[in-house]
Amino acid sequence: MEFFCYHRDRPGSAALRERLNDEHLAYMDGFASRMIARGPTMADDGRTPTGSVHILDLPNPEAARAFAFDEPNYQAGAYRDVLLRRWHNTLGRTMWDFAGGPDGDDRYLVLGLGWRGSGEAPAAPAGQEGLVAAGPLLSDDGAAVLGTAVLVEAAGAVEARDVLVADRYAVVEVHHWYFGGRP
Repeated sequence: MEFFCYHRDRPGSAALRERLNDEHLAYMDGFASRMIARGPTMADDGRTPTGSVHILDLPNPEAARAFAFDEPNYQAGAYRDVLLRRWHNTLGRTMWDFAGGPDGDDRYLVLGLGWRGSGEAPAAPAGQEGLVAAGPLLSDDGAAVLGTAVLVEAAGAVEARDVLVADRYAVVEVHHWYFGGRP
């Protein structure tokens, strides 16, 4: 089962995250073979972390909850909340398979929350060569579509937001995102 996990930073926790970086990376190393995509989201200044994205394949929802809540930054209080949802990898690849490679400053996490479409999962946005990862956010049992999560390379935040049809969601969020993991 695939899961989307987005830990959102608590304001003022950047120093704590920096101190815990080695522990965070060591924890994530234990899941490296299961990762579809990962990396930090940053404020517009490109230096201040705002969250951490992990998309991975785990055996069940219990394992996903353990992954999310045992994470060292979460345990230390660096995160204010966690968005954890079943997910479906509509592109069928990992971020390491992305033709654009790991370098680049024009990458974004686009979250469409509160799906207003029909019951079927939204397809990957069409005509987007810049898609790194894309898929629907699903209920715990995988039966209901709750939204969409997309990692995309785009010319800017407006162009990134345009990968989703805005009126299909209650809210669309756009966050600067960078490839994560060890070099």
